[in-house]
Amino acid sequence: MEASRLAQPQFEGRAPESNRAADVGQAPRRARHLELFAPELVGPALKKAFAMLRPDIQWANPVMFVVEIGALLTLFFITKTLVSTSASQVPITYFVALDFWLWLTVLFANFATALAEARGRAQADSLKRARRDTPAFRVRGKDFVEEVSSSELRPDDRVVVQAGQMIPGDGEIVEGIASVDEAAITGESAPVIREAGGDRSGVTGGTRVLSDRIVVRITAATGQSFLDRMIALVEGAVRQRTPNEIALTLVLSAFTLIFLIVVVPLWAMSQNAEIYMTGYLGISQPLKSLGTDVPTLVALLVCLIPTTIGALLAAIGIAGMDRALQANIIAKSGKAVETAGDVDVVLLDKTGTITMGNRHATGFVPLTSYTANDVGRLAALSSIADDTPEGKTIVSLYREQDGSRELINAGDARFVPFTAQTRMSGIDLLDGKQIRKGAPDAIVRYIEKLGGSVPKELGLIVDSIASDGATPLVVAEGKQAVGVVVLADVLKPAISERLERLHRVGVRTVMVTGDNPLTAATIAKRAGVNDFVAECTPESKLAYIRKEQAAGKLVAMIGDGTNDAPALAQADVGLAMNSGTQAAKEACNMVDLDSNPTKLLEVVEIGKQLLMTRGALTTFSIANDVAKYFAIVPALFAGTLPWLVAIDIMHLHSPTSAILSAVIFNALIIPALIPVALKGVKYIPVGADALLRRNLLIWGLGGVIMPFAGIKLIDLALVAVHLTA
Repeated sequence: MEASRLAQPQFEGRAPESNRAADVGQAPRRARHLELFAPELVGPALKKAFAMLRPDIQWANPVMFVVEIGALLTLFFITKTLVSTSASQVPITYFVALDFWLWLTVLFANFATALAEARGRAQADSLKRARRDTPAFRVRGKDFVEEVSSSELRPDDRVVVQAGQMIPGDGEIVEGIASVDEAAITGESAPVIREAGGDRSGVTGGTRVLSDRIVVRITAATGQSFLDRMIALVEGAVRQRTPNEIALTLVLSAFTLIFLIVVVPLWAMSQNAEIYMTGYLGISQPLKSLGTDVPTLVALLVCLIPTTIGALLAAIGIAGMDRALQANIIAKSGKAVETAGDVDVVLLDKTGTITMGNRHATGFVPLTSYTANDVGRLAALSSIADDTPEGKTIVSLYREQDGSRELINAGDARFVPFTAQTRMSGIDLLDGKQIRKGAPDAIVRYIEKLGGSVPKELGLIVDSIASDGATPLVVAEGKQAVGVVVLADVLKPAISERLERLHRVGVRTVMVTGDNPLTAATIAKRAGVNDFVAECTPESKLAYIRKEQAAGKLVAMIGDGTNDAPALAQADVGLAMNSGTQAAKEACNMVDLDSNPTKLLEVVEIGKQLLMTRGALTTFSIANDVAKYFAIVPALFAGTLPWLVAIDIMHLHSPTSAILSAVIFNALIIPALIPVALKGVKYIPVGADALLRRNLLIWGLGGVIMPFAGIKLIDLALVAVHLTA
């Protein structure tokens, strides 16, 4: 190991624009939106489909397991028929074709699941490219660093990372500020700012520092980093089924069992009839009619049970997690995505989610004998050393206003930084003047402490600004209140429309903010949220979530700080920012790689889309089965039950053609619906009643009509090529 003096920054400030652009351009981007049937996905999926024919794997899907058993019985029947001397009215080619399509039915179902898993593995492979051993400069003592491999790092180790170097492991910045390229993780080429302190201190191993120098405290052991755990989750080696999926599987299994009870006795009845004809009527070689042989009874069973949704059920769940990943959201379980579709209440932070995040100074309001220019000059003086976005906009606004372009020169003045205790900041000039700006109540206490008095009009101005949804900052010179700076919260574009979409599907939105109730109420009204919690603290967030859950509601919330961790852990759906603290990411069940606070709205819509897709395809599958009854039942039993001729509305060529056509359609509809299962049905923000009517109209009616047309076309094709008797 090589030891050296603690490295100093190679340069101060941000990297030159040209260099940063070049760096970002060279960063690997994750290929998120893979083509549905991309060759690199289809090949492995086909191999996996055959491997999944193993009974111990197939058993996990009861519906398709029954189809596989039926295909095996049909294969056994064909083998027995080939070596038997008994006569049959049906050609052996019919049984072979039937068995071929039964096996294809199982393989198509396996392919749907394998293709969904292959898409997940492709995402994992792109994440793996970001995970590799890199040099790390670990701090030893006060002034020395040693170069080690990133695999040697342990929790609480501190490493120095400079411009151009990879961050060797997950951690939190404890010193410095830097521009970081997170393209390998998020797929976005735009660099982001990460800094010590606050809620944007978290960094991920495999990302690259573009400018400046930071010291990172490692928070994850080798092999247990955020990236390692996300790769394991995305690969989905052991996918836990969600409660709704388990419930639907039980329902499908019950349907399958019912139809087994109906069909199996038909075979026993045919055997008794054969014994009667042989033993009592003296017929030595009875003819086996269509409808009593094993392959046909298997075909009847396969067409009766809900094979379509049974084949696509697992793929729908896997695809839900994949769609979340395409939105740069990593869900720690499929249950989290599905729960997002069932949430009743969404907690949204005002700053960064409903508003643009950084408040902007929009005006200076003077008091008594002062002018707006006086207020702007004093506010700008107190903000020269203020690195917050609000402080910078105050200086910028003063310089931009007409007649207010006077240069700001503070000389060797002493700057007073903002603290959570004082809630104000300012400057002490060399001539003894003290200028402060801050929260109204803090400035009032400051003036009164100095022996000054506050004009009565100050309260009216502060209330007026707050009632308009802005934030007032009072400016004081010594013990005299000078005026008020107006900081406006700018609503995010189309936020009202997005919230309305949630309201239409029955989700209630709640804004949480540290603002006073008057300001909070105004912004809540402008944004269109259902409710708000003002002057919010971590304890009040947690209490609100527990209150809603006690009333039987499912709650979703977003957070990025350590103080958000308890509420994220308590919420049914907790979305943490990738840029946030490790505590927040550990407490949540989803992580947004883009660190976009509005992504919670997208999470809910992805969950809703998953539920809508499952509901739509379940409706389609059941409607399909109803249509197939009209094809196969008259063909099998019209001879013994003449009244069934009345429902033979398809008028298929022959019984064998009808049965084979129904089985072929039953198999082909599965790959035809794979794009729907993986991409999801179009999300439409409507209520439950409207959604049910829509499913019945589109997927229910379509599911009835399509088999009639499809089976008839297949029947005509079979007749045209002389494949049926």
